[in-house]
Amino acid sequence: TLCKIDCQGWDAAEFLNRVYANPFLKLPVGKVRYGLMMREDGIVYDDGTVARLDENHYVITTTTANAVLVFRQLEFARQCLWPQLDVHLISTTDGWAQFSVAGPNSRNLLAKITDDFDLSNEVFPFMACANLTVCGGWKARLFRISFSGELAYEIAVPSRYGNSMMETLMEAGQEFNVVPYGTEALGVMRIEKGHFAGNELTGQTTAFNLGLDRMVSKKKDSIGNKLSERSGLNQPDGIRLVGFVPVDKNKPFNAGAHFVSKGKEKNLENDEGWMTSVAYSPTLGHTIGLGFIKNGLNRYGEIVHAVDPLRGNNTDVEICSPHFYDPDGGRQRG
Repeated sequence: TLCKIDCQGWDAAEFLNRVYANPFLKLPVGKVRYGLMMREDGIVYDDGTVARLDENHYVITTTTANAVLVFRQLEFARQCLWPQLDVHLISTTDGWAQFSVAGPNSRNLLAKITDDFDLSNEVFPFMACANLTVCGGWKARLFRISFSGELAYEIAVPSRYGNSMMETLMEAGQEFNVVPYGTEALGVMRIEKGHFAGNELTGQTTAFNLGLDRMVSKKKDSIGNKLSERSGLNQPDGIRLVGFVPVDKNKPFNAGAHFVSKGKEKNLENDEGWMTSVAYSPTLGHTIGLGFIKNGLNRYGEIVHAVDPLRGNNTDVEICSPHFYDPDGGRQRG
């Protein structure tokens, strides 16, 4: 999954600094940075990672759903907004097969297939990246990033080696009881970590709504920067992304439910937000959810009604941090 875009040129750093809300000019070679992209009107457009593999060579990832739209937007910016910049873009999504290797033994597994490469935390820490070879000479790229919240890496090889790489990983991981996991499992883990995805990026949400307003640089300009500061988009009582757990841990709830404060009539006038993503967490043993609710960051511990009239399911839920699992990020940095 995810779109991969190669960005190269003498002005690649300046170009990225203009299209992302957060700074990119000083991203060191060998490092990855999370990036937030906005539309001209200040609404969040997409998010992803940017890895600097060389002085003028970056690899961008975008969400899968917005792959075409983001590439089109970047080409528009390159050709029409800043044609004077020396920057070149090419989609390499089909050119590389990329695998997430996650879990406490991910470092040990990769150590068996990488060619003379130091994977220690001191040399290759969280948010590092590198070109390397694996399996005795295959060209590869390694990124220490984690969407699951565990110690994790993403390893990319040319597509022609994709099937062989999968077989190699499964064989090398037998002693660690390796198992393949898919996007459904990853979807549960991203909710446990509080990572937003397409359900939250609706084309109407802002960095403020998502709790990422501090990422929007005040020291540089970028697409959407000025209009994101409009007062109407940053009201103190505006909707914020938070977590929800059921008061009765045995009672599930659904995405799409709307929130009404206790003691108020369940109608549109009293609607304070909505549930965007829901999953049963085997780690916590009950249903958890992410959603937007008015003034959410200041309401942790408050109990509200999650009203779902379409399915006839009304549940009392407690507002909490969206980071249900390992909130300090110690596991992914281990």
